[in-house]
Amino acid sequence: MPDLKPVEALLPKPTFTTAIHRESQVELREQIDNLATELCRINEDQKVALDLDPYVKKLLNARRRVVLVNNILQNAQERLRRLNHSVAKETARRRAMLDSGVYPSGSPSK
Repeated sequence: MPDLKPVEALLPKPTFTTAIHRESQVELREQIDNLATELCRINEDQKVALDLDPYVKKLLNARRRVVLVNNILQNAQERLRRLNHSVAKETARRRAMLDSGVYPSGSPSK
C-alpha cells in the first residue's frame, strides 16, 4: 500500500489560530468603532474647536482595512476547509480501492 502521509502532510489543516485571528480582527474592529465614537463625542463636547475629523477618517479607513483582512481570512479558511475535505475524501477512496484490490483501468497494478 503506498504511503499517503506525505501528501496529507503538505496540506495545512484548519487550526484554532485562524479562529483566534478572526476573533482579534473582530475585537480590533469594535475597538476602532468605539474610539471613533468617543472622538466624535469629545469633539462635540469641546469648547475649543479641535479638528478631529482627519483622525476619525483615519480610524474609519483602518476599520475598513480590518474588515477586508477579516473577509480574506474567512475566505482562505473556507477554501482550506474544502480542500482538506476533498483530500480526506480522495484519500479514503484510494485506501478503499487499495484494500479491496480493485485498481482503476490504466493504473499500474502492484
